[in-house]
Amino acid sequence: MADSSSLKILHVLRAPVGGLFRHVLDLAQGQTERGHQVGIVAAEPAPDSPAQAKLDTIRSRLKLGVSLIPMQRQVGLGDLAAVRHVTKVIAAAIPDVVHGHGAKGGAFARLASTNDIRAYTPHGGSLHYGPWTPQGLIYGTAERLLMRRTDLLLFESKFAQQTYETAIGNPSSLVRVIHNGVGAGEFTPVEPSPDATDLVAIGELRHIKGIDVLIEAIAALAAKGRPLSATIVGQGPDEQSFRDLVTQRGLTNSVRFAGYHPARHAFGFGHLLIVASRAESLPYIVLEAAAARVPMVATKVGGIPEIFEPQHPLVAPGDASALAFAIASSLDNLPATQTSANRLQDRVRDLFSQNAMVDGILTAYGEAIRAKFHRWH
Repeated sequence: MADSSSLKILHVLRAPVGGLFRHVLDLAQGQTERGHQVGIVAAEPAPDSPAQAKLDTIRSRLKLGVSLIPMQRQVGLGDLAAVRHVTKVIAAAIPDVVHGHGAKGGAFARLASTNDIRAYTPHGGSLHYGPWTPQGLIYGTAERLLMRRTDLLLFESKFAQQTYETAIGNPSSLVRVIHNGVGAGEFTPVEPSPDATDLVAIGELRHIKGIDVLIEAIAALAAKGRPLSATIVGQGPDEQSFRDLVTQRGLTNSVRFAGYHPARHAFGFGHLLIVASRAESLPYIVLEAAAARVPMVATKVGGIPEIFEPQHPLVAPGDASALAFAIASSLDNLPATQTSANRLQDRVRDLFSQNAMVDGILTAYGEAIRAKFHRWH
């Protein structure tokens, strides 16, 4: 078995989008800088997409390469072909560690790998589904079966670990909680642009992100005589339904959709960032905004409370009235809101370092390797 000071590491994920993708890119880059041979396996993005550009940028630094293969979002027969593809990539690379990310990436990685260390980070993934929903039953059953093929379970928040243990069970494998982290270069403050709207929301446009709740909150404030402007940044499968809701609520002149922009650039589109998610694990958007000293209102879901100070007020998910109240309060007390953002920047700098994340995960790999070595001997 390989010396953990020099490893061949293969990361497997499905969609190269969002915080999960950023996590894999940061991890792959950090591991490469520390002398490890790294590769990425993912679903093929659109040719001219930002994801494709990011993969093209990092490709030359990854000695195990970037393998883009067919992977479908929903469970289906196409998954069998995806497992075969991942198996071929693993056979060619002969990695020491195969690290699966998200429900699909984690399943493919653990089904396809054999003698290597099988690591898995759920990133929310299957844990977002209710246990008695059709998808929850399918993914929950799969997770329990795959737990036996897992050498190392990594969680980016204590919340994710507790949710997994409640929904899936207590794993016998090595378990570690290692928070996501941001880099030193991200702590330069971002100021609103001259044409910034009152609010900005950034992320994949899916129901789980609560963009509809934000729209309803803006409509509620407008009905009370407090019209606000907002910019919604991102792309996703539910974009049209959000656009339709804006039209239905008579907000077409105050809410604009800006498409995809890098988060740090998009922070300047508004004076107050709104994270209205119904569910999260440990979202990068909150860490990035905190590092950039961006004032924000966020919901009390997933690992978000682990980022903020215990006394910081967070909003109940799915509650448009509570969100409207929090938005109005934050805008009415901008000096206090900015002071809170300044304190949060210091907290994130101290507790959520990208270097600490990379080193912590590599240490966990080493622990898993040594544990497996002792089992064999």
